[in-house]
Amino acid sequence: MSLYPATPLTGDLSAFEALALQLDDPRPHPTEDALCHLGHAVITELLDVIGDTALEDFQALVSETVIGAFHSAAQRIDRDADRARDSLNSLIRDFDGSEVLDVEIQEATQKARAADVAVMALEMIRDTAAASYATATGEVWTPWKGTVRASRTTAALIEGRDALRAHKAAKHAAAYPGATIVAFRAAPLADTVEDAGRIFDALNWARQTWPDMALATSNTKGAEKLAIKWAQQKAVTLVLSKADFDRNGRAAPFRVNDDLMALEPVCVLTLAASLNPQRSDARGPFGPALNLDQRAEEAGVQRVRIAAKRPPG
Repeated sequence: MSLYPATPLTGDLSAFEALALQLDDPRPHPTEDALCHLGHAVITELLDVIGDTALEDFQALVSETVIGAFHSAAQRIDRDADRARDSLNSLIRDFDGSEVLDVEIQEATQKARAADVAVMALEMIRDTAAASYATATGEVWTPWKGTVRASRTTAALIEGRDALRAHKAAKHAAAYPGATIVAFRAAPLADTVEDAGRIFDALNWARQTWPDMALATSNTKGAEKLAIKWAQQKAVTLVLSKADFDRNGRAAPFRVNDDLMALEPVCVLTLAASLNPQRSDARGPFGPALNLDQRAEEAGVQRVRIAAKRPPG
């Protein structure tokens, strides 16, 4: 017997519940609450076991890998669903009215729907696990590669390469309204309370100016992680162009700026050094942030250099 009851047929149905009820399967699906509880429990138990032990130094890697496992499973099942839909389209195209082909169409339809339900279930587990990880550690989980579609609790998180491909494809369409991209680069050491306050001020201003904005950044530690947290809390779509050190070596952080500028941002926000003097970097201001600001100036894109609040008077 299942540990969780079948979804009741009362009240407003969520997208997950509605899709699950379309399946011709006598077995019940876990409830959304049960799936979310699983995601929370997995991360909480993992952190409880690893924390304050010799494995604590590897806590972030292990936790992010566990969350990523749910993400990878969802992607694999989604690919299976795509194949099932391709098969279904072929069957519908070749349908001759026979009973045999009709049965095959019904089976292919059920297979695609079942996969869609499984993907939604795994995404709920993943999103809850990621939220619990952020609450417990202050760290933000992002996939090593690939795009995360928007769910009922999170905004979309788009890999930079996926965004560029979609951007280029859309520009070839007859009507292209354009994407409202706001780009952000900042120093890794700009992660103090002072920095966070001014970064959030700048991002809130940008969102007020462009309500449909998407935030494009590189996922560098420190200040850019703070910006990612802001976007997740505000349900603002994220475009992450991650540095590829294997391919581009030391130039990788600067090559990220190529991708950000290719998205044609309406505004570029930068913070090249921490606003807290105690967090100054002996190497000087963060080069990639300075570079993005310079490139935005050359392209005629609006630029905002984040600075400390001016004292009153």
